[in-house]
Amino acid sequence: MGQQRIEIVQEFSAPVDRLFAYLGEHENLAAIFAPAKIKRISDGQGVRNGVGSAREMRILVGPAFVETVTAYKENELIEYRITRGSPLKNHHGVMRFYPTASGGSRLHYTIVFEGKFPLVASIIKPGLEMGIRRGLKGLHL
Repeated sequence: MGQQRIEIVQEFSAPVDRLFAYLGEHENLAAIFAPAKIKRISDGQGVRNGVGSAREMRILVGPAFVETVTAYKENELIEYRITRGSPLKNHHGVMRFYPTASGGSRLHYTIVFEGKFPLVASIIKPGLEMGIRRGLKGLHL
């Protein structure tokens, strides 16, 4: 019931810079988190999608929540946290990008979180993980 962990490693034929540019744009994440609606609410400090940039996510009938980028290293790393409005707590998402020998890229995506109420996180985890896996497999960059 405590902390939940989702860990996904996915390879893409696109180079790291293209994958990073695509997943770094907040609005593009709707392709991974479908049917979520995603809206940018602020740009980052110095870099549009960098530290401090934030997005509002609305999933079906639930209340909207905000995710904020907390670490950013171009073509290498994006970290974010839910900062407002979620039934989850201690949420931390990390996307790490690596080049592959074939000129493509590998994404290592980890999300850890807990629920604010009993059973919430364990109920959310399977659907979230399945949706992300399906969304990443469907990306054609």
